[in-house]
Amino acid sequence: MKPVLQVLNLLVTYYTDAGRAKALDDVSLTLNAGEKLGLVGESGSGKSTMALAMMRMIKPPGRIEGGQVIVDGTELTKLSDEEMLKARLSKIAYIPQGAMNSLNPVLRIGRQMVDAIKAHDDEASRRTIEERCMEALESVDLKRSVFKMYPHELSGGMKQRVCIAIGILLNPKVIIADEPTSALDVVTQRQVMETIDRVQEQLGAAVILIGHDMGLMAQFVDKVAVMYAGRLAEVSIVRDMFTDPKHPYAQALIRSLPSLENKGVFQGIPGLAPSLLRIPSGCAFHPRCPYRMDVCTTVRPELETLSNGRQVACHLYTEGLTDAGANGIQERHQSVYARPAVKDIDNRT
Repeated sequence: MKPVLQVLNLLVTYYTDAGRAKALDDVSLTLNAGEKLGLVGESGSGKSTMALAMMRMIKPPGRIEGGQVIVDGTELTKLSDEEMLKARLSKIAYIPQGAMNSLNPVLRIGRQMVDAIKAHDDEASRRTIEERCMEALESVDLKRSVFKMYPHELSGGMKQRVCIAIGILLNPKVIIADEPTSALDVVTQRQVMETIDRVQEQLGAAVILIGHDMGLMAQFVDKVAVMYAGRLAEVSIVRDMFTDPKHPYAQALIRSLPSLENKGVFQGIPGLAPSLLRIPSGCAFHPRCPYRMDVCTTVRPELETLSNGRQVACHLYTEGLTDAGANGIQERHQSVYARPAVKDIDNRT
């Protein structure tokens, strides 16, 4: 199966008064139609930059300095600005993090949806466009009456679903959801994620879900990509990520989840994420890594594919230590893995 999305060696840099910061450093990934990928990592790891770069929405002082983004055979990085405007919504759509601030407060919802379609098809009749908008609203469980309402008349969850409806107006091949539930209560979070899940199945699109909520990832995605300091640390199917994470940073993320087996015990990740202006030499995670070796301080590990198909950027697996040896290190820490998360995976519907 040919991937619907290919990101190849993507490089994004921000030029600031303090120096040059690499927000994305040679990032590559692929996604098939119908797949859901969760993109996780600490704040500043490059998740949202990745989304904006794929949409070609990086603004100065940021700059896309290299790489390719290919959606359904179209290389977006080669398109003109006008062609890229047409590609947004029709090939790749973006559901923003803050729905509260993404809708124009002085325009009715219908006007904003109609404008989105007209930007791509100015020959369609008004009646055809309005009917398409109504169908999009109904597909995200909103009434047709929302078409004539203003954003301030809607709840936070309804606004988020309006953003989803706008994102699917032109049946895109790839949908990027940037922390779509960050400002919502847990009940509304569930409703929004179920909406994205249902819409994705209807369209057969690939979905990238960006966020910090590992529990949400366990329930809704097929694969998880862990980012650290602008690079991918590990890419794995969701079950393997939660039951047997390979990269030390991925292990630390899983250990930080609350566990019913250790009530009242919360375990964070020692140290701080590095500044993108001063990324450590070698592996960027080595100052915080309990398994660091001498090679980690000087040689940057590349993302390697293991025998089981997982991708990991760590010298535990690429520099003389076999998978069995690395697993031996992990076994000493199995007791603190967040095993309860696996139950959520098993119970997904």
